[in-house]
Amino acid sequence: MKRNSIVLLSAASLLSSVVLADESTSLASAVSSGEAGVNLRARYEMVDADNGLKDANALTARLRLNYKTAEWQGWSGFAEYDHVFHAIRDFNSGFGTSPDKEGVYQTVVDPKGSDLNQLYLDYAFSDDWKLRVGRQRVLLDNQRFVGGVGWRQNEQTYDALSVTTSAIARTSLMYAYVGQVRRITGQTSASGSMNVDTHLLNAKVAINDSWSITPYFYYIDNQDAAATSTATLGARLTGDVKAGEGNKISLVVELATQSDAGNNPVSYDAGYAHLGAMWSMDNGLSLGLDYESLGTDSANSQSFRTPLATLHAFQGWADMFLATPAAGIDDIFATVKYKAGKWDLTGVYHDFSGETGGGDFGTEFDLSAGTQISKNYGILFKGAFFSSDSTSYVDTNKFWIMFTANY
Repeated sequence: MKRNSIVLLSAASLLSSVVLADESTSLASAVSSGEAGVNLRARYEMVDADNGLKDANALTARLRLNYKTAEWQGWSGFAEYDHVFHAIRDFNSGFGTSPDKEGVYQTVVDPKGSDLNQLYLDYAFSDDWKLRVGRQRVLLDNQRFVGGVGWRQNEQTYDALSVTTSAIARTSLMYAYVGQVRRITGQTSASGSMNVDTHLLNAKVAINDSWSITPYFYYIDNQDAAATSTATLGARLTGDVKAGEGNKISLVVELATQSDAGNNPVSYDAGYAHLGAMWSMDNGLSLGLDYESLGTDSANSQSFRTPLATLHAFQGWADMFLATPAAGIDDIFATVKYKAGKWDLTGVYHDFSGETGGGDFGTEFDLSAGTQISKNYGILFKGAFFSSDSTSYVDTNKFWIMFTANY
């Protein structure tokens, strides 16, 4: 009996060694058989504003290297490294990153330097549940409240733990806890990161094949900028209506309310609304009309805030309203899109005014033309032309040429 026990223990030990060796080999194989990516994005940006500063002429480039492992027992990993170069630096890169240019040149917020853009582990509990922990993108809906500011060379990412699931019928549920926000100003700036205690909850529910509703709750307790500590509760309804053979009208209705949260020293309540329609035709032409409003609590001199948003995508590409004015802001804008062969053409006209008080802020034309030259290469031409109707803002023109290469 004793001899049998010894034999069984020896066999078990040998089997365990074989299993561990096999698992180790599989893990090494998952790491070594991953997929690498290389991205280069070069951009020229010109800024001309009537504020007495010299025009900005910026030629910057971002080299991005990333690597995704294969899956091993439900686990996988991803790492991404960015480096931003300056070729022509007649511009202020902002936030103390180019002190010799401050007060001399217009601002282009593309500081040079290196950044570990993403580094995370994924674990798939099942086909319906996935956990992600580490530095990662968090892009919710149209990024109006939580996004990556992907237009800038240094992307905004999040040190977070996130969970996504589709286990509930017709529902995509996402929750994230964020401890730090890595901002576009880069790590050479004191404002390059924000320590936060943030909870993000977003649930997209499919009503049918054409319509969905997304309720959300975003709680931001910002340890480094108390005025941006907010609690935002809202819902976004989107859907399509057929408008003849091959045509459709896409509709969006979004409403939200926001109040102070965490360590915010001021108590306030403000509202948000977005109503929009886009008519897409089978000839490549699309026509849209939208109304977006960020309200204000005039009694407490506080307006609706979006500290984690991809702001460049909203209220005009000239970036005049990165901070919501004290009077709030109403933005009525018309959009024209047309696909001409391989080219995507876009034109947008904005009319900006105060949400309260009725004051006019100005108007803006935005134009862009972009195409994929081939599978790996693309080019974009883009311009923004803001005309001010308020002493709080100045006439501003911006122009970009951007080249991308992906491998």
